[in-house]
Amino acid sequence: MKKINFFKKKLIKISNLFPNEKFKDEFFNNDIKSLNEANSGDLTFFDSIKYKNLALKTKASYCLTKKINKKFLPSNTKCIIVDNVLFELAKVLKKIYPFADVDYPDLSLKKPSKSKFDKVKFGNNVLLGKNVKIGKNSIIGSNSIIEQSVLIGENCIIGSNVIIKNAVIGKNVVIQDNTKIGLKGFGFIPLKDKNLKFPHIGCVLINDDVEIASGCTIDRGSVGDTIIGKNTYLDNQVHIAHNVKIGSNCMIAGQVGFAGSSVIGNNVSIGGQAGVSGHLNVGNNVKIGGGSGVVKDVQDNQIVMGYPAVSLKDFIKNNKKSDD
Repeated sequence: MKKINFFKKKLIKISNLFPNEKFKDEFFNNDIKSLNEANSGDLTFFDSIKYKNLALKTKASYCLTKKINKKFLPSNTKCIIVDNVLFELAKVLKKIYPFADVDYPDLSLKKPSKSKFDKVKFGNNVLLGKNVKIGKNSIIGSNSIIEQSVLIGENCIIGSNVIIKNAVIGKNVVIQDNTKIGLKGFGFIPLKDKNLKFPHIGCVLINDDVEIASGCTIDRGSVGDTIIGKNTYLDNQVHIAHNVKIGSNCMIAGQVGFAGSSVIGNNVSIGGQAGVSGHLNVGNNVKIGGGSGVVKDVQDNQIVMGYPAVSLKDFIKNNKKSDD
């Protein structure tokens, strides 16, 4: 899908961001990306050994990291050694993207122009931001707000009281009433006197044929994007945190919650009120029982349930022991 940069950024030299560092080459794209998405001229960050394999192959020119992790980065990546990677990253993001740490109201909102959107149907009191694009044969329900630069594909149905910002939505997507998409995620650096808000510069990418039921919340990515794969269905009141990536053909039942940066494979089914902790990988064809708490990676083709979630075989065995 076509990605859009929704946030204005300032052009700052890399030496001005890190005045105590010496740089042979100051080529800097003024862009910050994750380890696997960064290219030459980009700044990335490496804060957890969990991402060692991505660090080994990163193409970034610059990387915020701790001294202990420097050995895992390519020799042509300039390491910027810090004590607290996420704290320093938040400060740099704020300098480059000064308006991405708060969801400011879109003051460009207006009623849709009938001439511009002649093949789109609108309910009452719909508001659109500047540069919004909506595909033909789409329907937008009453009191919904589509903020600036959002892209919506053809044949989409958007319910009433929906808010969409910082998002690109494919074709044949259904989004039911009261859903909120593209809001800032729950990210901050805890400090004693005043917490440091973590700017979220990513967006939400929703692929074709997705259905999102009522009252869901999908946060945009922090550095990178939140992604929903093709033909995935979400039930009511599902929460998807920043940077979560859900594959294709998944079925997510009501009140499931995903913590940030977890990656869910294809053909995954999750029962109601289950929770998936952050920074986990859940494989393809996985089934997670309702009410389960997933706190570690799940391999392909597994069936897990319980808290903490274990294989179905172990769950039955453990319950049988407790009954005895």
